[in-house]
Order: sequence, then C-alpha cells, then structure tokens
Amino acid sequence: MDIVKTVVGIPQWTQSKLAFIKYKDLPWKTNVLRFSWAVWAFESYLAIRQYPNVSKTEPPVAIASHPKFKADSFPKSQLYGKDKILFSLFSLLYNQLVETAVISFDVMPWAWSVAGSLIRKFSMDESYEIAHSVAFGMVMYFVTSIPNIPLSIFQTFVLEEKHGFNKTTPRVFVTDLIKGWVVGTAIGTPFLAAFLWIIKWAGASFIPYTMTFIVVFQLVMVVIYPTFIQPLFNTLSPLAEGSLRTRIEALAGRLNFPLKHLYVIDGSKRSSHSNAYFYGLPWSKHIVLFDTLINNNPEEELEAVLAHELGHWKYSHPTKMLLVSQIHLYITLSLFPPFLTSPPLLRSFGFSREVSKNPPILIAFLLFQMVLGPLETVLKLALNGLSRRFEWEADRFACELDEKDENGNFVSFADEKAREASMAGRLKRALVALHVENLSTVWVDWMYSTYYHSHPTLLERLKAMDKYLVEREKKARKQQ
Repeated sequence: MDIVKTVVGIPQWTQSKLAFIKYKDLPWKTNVLRFSWAVWAFESYLAIRQYPNVSKTEPPVAIASHPKFKADSFPKSQLYGKDKILFSLFSLLYNQLVETAVISFDVMPWAWSVAGSLIRKFSMDESYEIAHSVAFGMVMYFVTSIPNIPLSIFQTFVLEEKHGFNKTTPRVFVTDLIKGWVVGTAIGTPFLAAFLWIIKWAGASFIPYTMTFIVVFQLVMVVIYPTFIQPLFNTLSPLAEGSLRTRIEALAGRLNFPLKHLYVIDGSKRSSHSNAYFYGLPWSKHIVLFDTLINNNPEEELEAVLAHELGHWKYSHPTKMLLVSQIHLYITLSLFPPFLTSPPLLRSFGFSREVSKNPPILIAFLLFQMVLGPLETVLKLALNGLSRRFEWEADRFACELDEKDENGNFVSFADEKAREASMAGRLKRALVALHVENLSTVWVDWMYSTYYHSHPTLLERLKAMDKYLVEREKKARKQQ
C-alpha cells in the first residue's frame, strides 16, 4: 500500500513543486536552444573522438587472428566508417540548423495558424481543438519531414551506394517515402485524436487512462505492423522446408519458444545488410530472417545467432524494456500538468496571447518535450546501458545451451576443434562474419560507444565468450 500511495502521489508532488511554471515568465526558448546546441557540440565531439579509430591501419589482434575475419575487409570497413563519421558530422549540423530555424522563426505558431485556416474550410473554428491539433500535427509532420529528404537521398544513393550496400532504386525510394507518409497519417491521425480526447475527457486524472491507451496501442501495433504495414514495404515468405528450418524448429522446441511462423524477408531488395529478429504476442511468436543473412552464413552459425535472439525472449528482455518504457512514460506524464496550463511557456515560443491564455494540449505537450531534452539525454544513456547488459545476458544464454550433457555434466572443450563446434564458437564466428559483411567498425571509442551503442562492441563480446569458455573448461576439469 505504501508503494501505491507513493506512486499515486508523485503527480501531486510534481505539480506543487513545479507550480511556478504556470505563471512565471522564463526564457524557455533561449534555454531550449542553448541545450540543443550543447547536445550538438557534445555529439560532434564524440564523432571527432571516434574518427581516429576509423583511421587506424591495423585491426585488433583478437579479431585479426580470427578465421572468419577477412584481411581485405578491414580497410573497406575503415573507409566506410570514415564516410559515416563525416556524414554524421554534416547531418548533425544540418539537423541542428533546421531545428534552430524551426524554433527561432516561430514555425510552430505559423503551423497552428495554417491549421486553423484549414479547418475553417470545413466550417470549424478554433473551438474544435482536437481537429485543429490534428491538422497542426499534419502540417508539422510534412514541414519537418521535407528537410530530411536530401539527407536520406545522399545516405542511400551516395554513401551506401559507394560501399556496395544500396539496392534501392529511385522508384522504390520515392514509393517508400509516399507509403511512409500515408501510413504515418493513417495511424498517427486517429492515435493523436484519441490521445488528446482522453486527456480532455479525464482532466486531472488523465495519467492512468493515457498510459492504458498507449499500452493497448503498442500491443495492437505488434499485431498490425507485421500483418498489414510491413508487407507494404517488404515481402515475408515462409522459410522453405529443409535442414535450416529443422534446426530452428528444434531449437525453439527445446526452449519451449512459442514459434508460430518462420519467415524470410527480402531485405536484399533495399540493402545488403543482414539481420534477424522475432516479434509477436507472448503466446504466439514469429521469427524473421533476412535473405542476406541466410545467403551469407552457414546454418550452424545462423542457429547460434537465433540462440542469442531467443536468449532475449528467455530472459524476458522485451517485457522488461516495455516495463522501463512505461515507467518513463509515467514520469513524463507526471511532469506534464504544470506545462499544460502555462501561458508563459507558449508566449516564450512565439504563440499569441489569445492562443496562450488557454494552451492547446498538443502545443503544450510538444513544447514540454523540448524542455524535457536534458532528462531524455540522460535516459538515453541509461537505456543503452541496460540494453548492453541484456546483450551480454543473451550471449551468455546462447553459450550455455551446450554447456552440459544429458547427464548434467559440464562438457569439455579442451581441443580447438571442439571449441569451434560449441555454441560459443559458432556465435563468435557468426558475429565476426556479420561485422565483415556489414563493414562494421571494429575500433570504437569508449565514450562514443557508451552514448550511441545499444550493443557491446565486437571485441568486448568476443573477449567475454573466450572468458566463458575458459571458465567452462575449468568446471569440466573440476568434475573429472
């Protein structure tokens, strides 16, 4: 009961502590811009820190000596890494300038005015706040999407093309862009309308209702996305009968994984990069393999990759991440009420006094998200750290699958051939092969990795698996 009282009391506590936001004039716009440029400077600094790593001429010894590592791939991966760093520096500055222009030139107030003109064409006035907000959301969606198109074109047809990954044709690019806009509008419009209606309807008690709505929406999307949305962009085909399917089904059966469908996705239609993932509800899961992954890797290594993925399921990592996201959502919504009734906040960003005196929910929420930037940056670091921990656990899970024999005794992998045949050996080969195929950078700055990467580096993962094999061999010898 004490925990419940504490959780329920958080919104009241935050509202009392942040009550000054409702009436006090603060330089919100200036502070948001300052923090935004501070983040740009820090992220640019991280990219500059990483650049010497992609300029090295020799790979790490632990990777260079691996049989799956191709010597000629290292200079290619370094060149690819350099180009990506240079592109990231340019795109960081470009996006920062666009964001600064949107804030400095009061694009949001302009978009609100345009949205008002649009709804008046349908005999609605400003009293129709939800319709006005939906129209505003559509205007801002297109205004902020258009500046990103040149970057996407360059990344796809210059950067990825140069390094042999791009398979997207101009026609597919344009079609995907249009489909993305249509799907975004079709899903975003009713979601936004429902989100705003719930807050208006529930009043001060909107938090539990809003959270319930968002959780239900996420679960519905788990079903809708692969069934109706993904087929608009890719083709999912059942994996053909054969030894690979038999291996995967046997692994799933051994772990009691509720496998319903096993698909191959035509990832090669757009890119040469490889991947694998699973999705679905707790009682019905689907595994998806990229065709590039199947074509470029032996079955025993694919099995090891999937063992890693099933480790995420076994340890309930998706559920835990969902729980963390709900905690984050609760904290965010708990901080929102003072901003919801803050005319000074809207005036600071250029909205008229007429609009500011009764802040529209959507406008208040978007500005609140801007103000919340520092907290979101810290959260990003924390989530990446949690994700890396989950990756370690999934690797360990895969390695432990053949740790013991049918009698429960530790299996010895004393000779090199046995180690290579173990699940750990196969996973190591698969990870190295994937890095080679994707020209992934093998030298990574620790600070850059901490900030950006949701996975440990290849070198860290290989060292961890080597350590595990040593520990396992000690256990095997101990029991003899």
